[in-house]
Amino acid sequence: MINNVSLTGRLTRDIELRYTQSGTAVGSFTLAVDRKFKSESGEREADFINCVIWRKSAENLSNFTKKGSLIGIEGHIQTRTYDNNQGQRVFVTEVVVDNFALLESRQKQAAPAAQPAAAPSAQPVAATTVPAQSVGWTATATAAANPFAGTSAAISDDDLPF
Repeated sequence: MINNVSLTGRLTRDIELRYTQSGTAVGSFTLAVDRKFKSESGEREADFINCVIWRKSAENLSNFTKKGSLIGIEGHIQTRTYDNNQGQRVFVTEVVVDNFALLESRQKQAAPAAQPAAAPSAQPVAATTVPAQSVGWTATATAAANPFAGTSAAISDDDLPF
């Protein structure tokens, strides 16, 4: 049977990190995932997906994200039931996260949502010379420049595989 989930969205709150009695870390969070279409009023709607993540991954996700962070997750859907304090049976459906990816830089996360992130400060970059013995050619370039700028690589469109 196939049970795979891939989602990209924003955290609706900080990760709720807890530990089991045996010391295993478990994190709970809700991911807001935008729908592909807009509502009749022209607003973009979102689905709010409950997720759980375990062990070291839970600790890492908790340490590196906060409310509003853009993340991607891979996992599987799991259902469970329990009886609450009133004796009622509660059914829970959630995504158990196997892998996650942070999809924006810490600088962008730290910037207020209403203002664009500030451009990084320009640092002077010293020119470097690559010894001819190490690569077979010599070039002087900055770190931001193309390291292949001084080479000749004429390629015909017929030689491209696409």
